[in-house]
Amino acid sequence: MKTLKDIKPGQSAVVDKVMVTGTAKGRLMAMGVLKGATIRVVKVAPLGDPIEVQIRGYNLSFRKAEAEQIMVI
Repeated sequence: MKTLKDIKPGQSAVVDKVMVTGTAKGRLMAMGVLKGATIRVVKVAPLGDPIEVQIRGYNLSFRKAEAEQIMVI
């Protein structure tokens, strides 16, 4: 299955499932990372961490470990 980490800068995908658990999952959901949301990768740091994305009109940064737990289609 494809994760957010696999998406290249400039490409978009749709969130399919958020595998993050605990308080981090609640934090992501509060920021709009929900199933069906369109997410676009803006840029990736030179070493791949963090990843800047745009979702619902604002930008967020994710650690690579978090991005690997966000499944996209």
